[in-house]
Amino acid sequence: MAASKPVEPQSGSSLPRWQLALLIGTPIVLGVGAVYLWNRSKTKDSPGKRNGERTTPEGSASPVQGQDGGDSLDGWLGWSRGTSPLDRAQGAKNKGNKYFKAGKYEQAIQCYTEAIGLCPRDNQTDLSTFYQNRAAAYEQQMMWTEVVQDCTQAVEMNPRYIKALFRRAKALERLDNKKECLEDVTAVCILEAFQNQQSMLLADKVLKLLGKEKAKDKYKNRDPLMPSPQFIKSYFSSFTDDIISQPLQKGEKKDEDKDNEGEAAEVTESSGYLKAKQYMEEENYDKIISECTKEVESGGRYTAEALLLRATFYLLIGNATGAQPDLDRVINMEDANIKLRANALIKRGSMYMQQQQPMMSTQDFNMAAEIDTRNADVYHHRGQLKILLDQVEEAVGDFDECILLRPDSALAQAQKCFALYRQAYTGNSQSQVQTAMDGFEDVIRRFPKCAEGYALYAQALTDQQQFGKADQMYNKCIDLEPDNATTYVHKGLLQLQWKQDLDLGLDLISKAIEIDNKCDFAYETMGTIEVQRGNLDKAIDMFNKAINLAKSEMEMAHLYSLCDAAYAQTEVARKYGLKPPTL
Repeated sequence: MAASKPVEPQSGSSLPRWQLALLIGTPIVLGVGAVYLWNRSKTKDSPGKRNGERTTPEGSASPVQGQDGGDSLDGWLGWSRGTSPLDRAQGAKNKGNKYFKAGKYEQAIQCYTEAIGLCPRDNQTDLSTFYQNRAAAYEQQMMWTEVVQDCTQAVEMNPRYIKALFRRAKALERLDNKKECLEDVTAVCILEAFQNQQSMLLADKVLKLLGKEKAKDKYKNRDPLMPSPQFIKSYFSSFTDDIISQPLQKGEKKDEDKDNEGEAAEVTESSGYLKAKQYMEEENYDKIISECTKEVESGGRYTAEALLLRATFYLLIGNATGAQPDLDRVINMEDANIKLRANALIKRGSMYMQQQQPMMSTQDFNMAAEIDTRNADVYHHRGQLKILLDQVEEAVGDFDECILLRPDSALAQAQKCFALYRQAYTGNSQSQVQTAMDGFEDVIRRFPKCAEGYALYAQALTDQQQFGKADQMYNKCIDLEPDNATTYVHKGLLQLQWKQDLDLGLDLISKAIEIDNKCDFAYETMGTIEVQRGNLDKAIDMFNKAINLAKSEMEMAHLYSLCDAAYAQTEVARKYGLKPPTL
């Protein structure tokens, strides 16, 4: 479950992450406290709305003044003779509204059509209303093409007509035109300042669908990419009971005295697995999969270890399809070392979580705990899973079990504090928040070399608006791990929130990319900031770079959502001149 960046606290808000790329007038990555915007402003129901949705046409649904309320269109037209064309058009619209309210949509359409025909062409505002009303009636009859046509007429006359834009967006979704649907609903979100839940939910839905579609195709055909050495070392450092990540033992290398005979001290050619282990020590990661394959194909004595190591590197390069059969084989090897099988279950469980299959993930972690009850890694990684599932109490229990087995596990101690902090923060218990903060102080005092302890503490301090101290914690991280790019990104984000220092923030994120040009988190964050600066083309370029580095299909789908949100905004700006305020 190791990740390239610390787990970030959730606010309890349903705010989609893509909105951070469009949020109007809000500094980037505000942390937990600022994403309450949407929760505070959820749309209240009002007449003509159902849970924020616009369901009725424009204008009064009352009968035209002077009528008996009958349904005779001919009688009404007779009454309307002698009035101005616009008055007659308005009367036809009002009659249509009455039919609409009564559920007589065909008659309503007839009235709205009459209104459109009567209305003078220079009365653009009224005419756009009549088209929008007829679109509402077509919508009730699920005539989606006609809805789009009428809404388009309305929008051409009134480019900022929210009802028409939103109605067209819904019809375009029904017609499976996600791209144009997204553009319309993006315009609606901007016009409404992200205040309407219904349009927000549609935008989120379409972005996720687009992201999944694009990621499915792209991820399947992508070229495997080895992460940075720092990422790989960080990944393996999260395991303490992992046989394959241990250094080569004495006796596994060739005798050192053969150096004198001109032969290099290296592992024997006969074992692909041992050569792979040597390559790991040398950080020559690109050769590991091929050497493990030699061991597996030769049926060597380290076949189980080679399968697990190969699967691990398949996961690291984002090839879950290649990893799963190897993990399955190790898990089903009843004569294999129990720690190998438990480790394979942890990794398969983590893979399932990335694939959004939490039940299968939980099953694997539980099975690992059953077959190797004293394996600290099982509880450590299952605790991380429980945090992701918002099962904080169970997460704390797992971290406690890990600490009991490995009292020197600084990572587990830091993550337990983080879980307790999350629980206290979401429960709004200030006394428990302080207890958790005191716990962080204890962890960094007892484990001064644990960079993750400082990083997680810094995130909690940022939530608590203790920006200066958070900055000090990130500086400690950088001292301990100067090649960890994600720390520079977090420190850069802190400068934006703390000092509103855009230049310093961007400099730190640029430094992260300089340190590790495979840091997808840095590109994603840079893209999000560039959206808010109004540099949409640069933002899209940053998101595309992050997409090419994504380590899972789910992560790639999320990045496509951000990219599509930015692209939709460029189209909205071009079509309607709508631009959110920039930083």
